[in-house]
Amino acid sequence: MSPATAPPILLASTSPQRRAILEQLGIPFETIAPRYEEHDPPEGDAAALVRTHARNKARSVLDEAAGRPVLGVDTSVALDGRIFGKPGDAGEATEMLADLAGRVHAVVSGLCVLTRGWEVVESEVTLVTFRALGRRELEAYVATGEWEGRAGGYAIQGRGATLVERVDGDYLNVVGLPAALLVRVLAERLPGEYGFG
Repeated sequence: MSPATAPPILLASTSPQRRAILEQLGIPFETIAPRYEEHDPPEGDAAALVRTHARNKARSVLDEAAGRPVLGVDTSVALDGRIFGKPGDAGEATEMLADLAGRVHAVVSGLCVLTRGWEVVESEVTLVTFRALGRRELEAYVATGEWEGRAGGYAIQGRGATLVERVDGDYLNVVGLPAALLVRVLAERLPGEYGFG
């Protein structure tokens, strides 16, 4: 089987970034909004949290899969035991970015691929170093509106790239989907079906 004839994966997400990454990887997919509402505590184990969210997103749409694999993904930003979710307003976004400025934070994604017969749940960590940022720079970035709906309040694939000094690990994980991890899972669980393994 080739990616052209493989059944499209059901992506339990409405994220345009995740769609773009799957297109980049040449993986056929269809999207569906997950029927799961995530709640991020301010502190805790970010890896355990995103794995739970990814699993619950995928499981919430399994009945719609019609035998296809389901993909659930969740991403958080973590620093010093604190979990940075999606800011509620521009002021909160500015404060989040100020806390991240000049520091190394972890972008942690949970990934779940499941079918009726099996389930794989793993996580990936990418370390991102922000350069030192002045208040004026932070406010100018927040004024772009890119922070909306973004864990940690920034979009590295957009103007948020100007905040970043270094990325250690899977860049696409910071964009919104741990691509290397997904490819490995597909190669191991569905060898050849999507062009991997």
